[in-house]
Amino acid sequence: MGDLQDLIAAELAQPVDARVRQAAGTIAAAHPGARAVLFYGSCLRTGEIDGQMLDFYLIVSDYRQAYGKRWLAWANQMIPPNVFPFERNGVAAKYAVLSEDHLRRECSVAARSPSVWARFAQPVRLVWAADDNARTTVRQAVASAPSTFLELVRPTMTNRQATDVLQIWREGFTLTYGSELRAERSGRPDAIVDQEPARYAKVANLLGFPRSDDDDARARQSAIEAWRQHQRRGKRLTLLRLAKASLTFAGGVDYLAWKINRHADAGIVVKPWQRRWPLLGALILLPRLLRRGAVR
Repeated sequence: MGDLQDLIAAELAQPVDARVRQAAGTIAAAHPGARAVLFYGSCLRTGEIDGQMLDFYLIVSDYRQAYGKRWLAWANQMIPPNVFPFERNGVAAKYAVLSEDHLRRECSVAARSPSVWARFAQPVRLVWAADDNARTTVRQAVASAPSTFLELVRPTMTNRQATDVLQIWREGFTLTYGSELRAERSGRPDAIVDQEPARYAKVANLLGFPRSDDDDARARQSAIEAWRQHQRRGKRLTLLRLAKASLTFAGGVDYLAWKINRHADAGIVVKPWQRRWPLLGALILLPRLLRRGAVR
């Protein structure tokens, strides 16, 4: 695990555009008890910032300390994370808020859904930290995400299927994408792996993959059924987070439409009443999108 910790530490420390660091610092300054800000997602992978929406995770010590409003702390504790928009100096972003305790849990096999560990099993950048203790907490949590990923995905595959470690990653991203209501095209899991195949192979090798397991059909079927449960629970959590975001995310319905149109060419046009009642508008829109395959 030590070598993996070193690899993750090196990835976290890689430089990013100065605008990303400035945005992260501004986000952290708005929340007392901020511990770290992580940059992840498609903009990190492509390096594109102009005209895009960046993705951040803000890590805090305590939800009550982070917010001036008690209901926001309660919402973050019950259904993490809270998600907020950010725009400053031409940089647009959204940031999700997690406590250090929830970060540790959601990167581990005890996670309530694959959402966090699936993202942090990919390359991530630590773009702001309060101190060395915060850096250590983030490094240790993020380093546990790839292990969680591979340990939960590998049992769904036969030894023959798992001989190629990149295939484990592809299968895993397919499963985790199926655990959320996503607008991305079906080829996205392959594209993530294909962008840095050597990195994913190295991480797997450091964790002892590929490996041979008992090829027990019943155990494999049990693992597959467990994933079906993950996916059902994950989609329910997505709906709950959508409901919560209608209260925390100004312009959330416009962002939802932009993201789905960008990834699925759905041709969504947001109506004025949907901006006034974003939760109702999203819930009415969702069944049509599911039927058309724009989100899965």
